[in-house]
Amino acid sequence: MITDERALLEHQQPYGTAYAQMLDKVRYDGAYPTRERADEAVRLVLSGLGRQLTGDERVELAARLPLEAARVLTAQIPDIQPLTGWAFVKDLAGRTGASLATTRWDTGSVFAAVAAHAGPDLITRILHQLPTGYALLFGRAELNPAA
Repeated sequence: MITDERALLEHQQPYGTAYAQMLDKVRYDGAYPTRERADEAVRLVLSGLGRQLTGDERVELAARLPLEAARVLTAQIPDIQPLTGWAFVKDLAGRTGASLATTRWDTGSVFAAVAAHAGPDLITRILHQLPTGYALLFGRAELNPAA
């Protein structure tokens, strides 16, 4: 009987604890109805970020994320031409057929969880690497130097 209970628990939570906690944060912040919907958002957004991020920041972010999230991020080959923040959202929306508003919401919800794992210093370095428009997606002001 114990084996049956263990199998049932494993079926209900196919993720590690750290990833399940990340999904719970995304689910709560994004007001998603289920953990599965939060997981879809995480996988979509981290795949997109994996196509944009390179170098030490990519490696360090992967090291700080839960294993399942790190695998999604690092499974992507970075694009030759990085996208602006708005182009990033449009690209994700085009890949899923979702509206721009929904995709922007998904991105913000996932990036909030990513920022919680990464910490402010790494997020600052990531934002310096990426083209304009990502700071707002991470919930930060987009500051431009005075001309």
